[in-house]
Amino acid sequence: MGEMKDKAKGLTNEGVGNTKQAVADATNDPALKQRGRDQERKGEAQQVAGEIEGEFGNDV
Repeated sequence: MGEMKDKAKGLTNEGVGNTKQAVADATNDPALKQRGRDQERKGEAQQVAGEIEGEFGNDV
């Protein structure tokens, strides 16, 4: 169950991060772009955690 939750959170964070980056490009805001990158990376990490949990169960 946690696997799907982590993957969903990861996808959400990636999407929000990508949106922040697009807004930052449009408004020329480097700080917002960095926050978007950070959030996108967080989402990627959450998805990997979900995949690992899916492979090995909740024992990880």
